[in-house]
Amino acid sequence: MIIDSHVHFGKSLNFDMKQETVLTAMKKYKISKAIVSNSQACEVDHQQIILPPDLQVPMIKCTQDAVDFARNNPGKIFAAIWVKPLHEKVTPEFTKLIKENLDVIKAIKFHPYHSKIKFDGPEADMYLKLAADLNLPVITHTGTGDCDNVFLCLNVAKKYPSLKIIMAHLGLGSDNSDALDVMAQADNLYGDTTWVPVSTTVELIKRFGSERTMFGSDMPIDGLDTYHHNPKGEPSVYQDYFNKLPEIISKKDLDNVMYKNARNIFGI
Repeated sequence: MIIDSHVHFGKSLNFDMKQETVLTAMKKYKISKAIVSNSQACEVDHQQIILPPDLQVPMIKCTQDAVDFARNNPGKIFAAIWVKPLHEKVTPEFTKLIKENLDVIKAIKFHPYHSKIKFDGPEADMYLKLAADLNLPVITHTGTGDCDNVFLCLNVAKKYPSLKIIMAHLGLGSDNSDALDVMAQADNLYGDTTWVPVSTTVELIKRFGSERTMFGSDMPIDGLDTYHHNPKGEPSVYQDYFNKLPEIISKKDLDNVMYKNARNIFGI
């Protein structure tokens, strides 16, 4: 079994990630379950410019679309709700929608870069409190910038010690060493494998055991065959997880990384 903890759908910026592509890729590459988030919740573009009003999709609609995707694919698709902390606040309507769909909503998703807010800042805090109150794990994009670096995750982890925080990418664009160092300081910090080399995952397992990371991919950001190759035809890093990692670590550790940790943390 493979559970992909980091999957997207939605048309936003230069991406057009269709639900049908997600489902076709899952079937083609034998992915049993996926945690999906709706990329239409992006608030700023790649240059950190706020998207105009006609390109801003209300958070309620983004949430409902993710819920509908999950409802239409029971037992296969689950939702991580991508929030919009720059433009919107937690409202009774939003909270009610989350509470009514906790059987398919399994996480709150932040993208500090595409919201242009600091992960440990006041805009994010009301959503973090909601996640803690509802016992929902948090998935956050991590990179090396002022808004999304892994040290901000450590601040949040210390403030909310009961909150499970998955640092997607383990610091995209870095050698991942800072991410591993902050994981040593907070047991409620986790990683995923999205664009992370197998060598980092092996090092993480050596330092912390295999219970603190999980398979994730960003699929279908590179199209239907994101698991196999990029648009240039170069082999995907995920081929190493499918073909090399089983030869490097034990079956118990492999099962934890590829599906058991996600199953346990998200309750799916």
